Amino acid sequence: MTSTQRTHADQLAEPWSGVPEWLRVRGLRWTPQRRLLIEVLSGIDGHVTGADLVERCRMLDPETTPSTVYRTLDVLEEIGLVQHGHGADGREEYHVLPAVEHGHLYCGNCGAVEEISEGEVAAVVELFDSRHAFAVDGSHITIVGRCGSCLSASRA
Repeated sequence: MTSTQRTHADQLAEPWSGVPEWLRVRGLRWTPQRRLLIEVLSGIDGHVTGADLVERCRMLDPETTPSTVYRTLDVLEEIGLVQHGHGADGREEYHVLPAVEHGHLYCGNCGAVEEISEGEVAAVVELFDSRHAFAVDGSHITIVGRCGSCLSASRA
């Protein structure tokens, strides 16, 4: 099979293929629990909390321990396969396979969440850098307010 004939499953697995070696380099073993976590993560598109990951893994293997999940997430963040951030309620979340740094708009009324683009994050980072000499971590930008739907409903 040529590289252009790879299956969709091969393409999805590709970003995760180096994880066993990354874990070993950091003194962690490639265990069935870690393999299961990678399997679960590879099926997620977007954001997920650590607690949700533990529960998803426990549905497949009740012996999954939270410490293994969180230690593995730390390594996965180092290599760029996940990126942690915080929701408006303060809960830590992980963005799986983040393509670009982004923030979030959170509606305090209905709970809707919208992503802020990389360019918008860059503008916020630049604003605080230029006006306050403060380096903002763009992955942690969550702005709480009211979405367009809630604003329209309140004006009606």
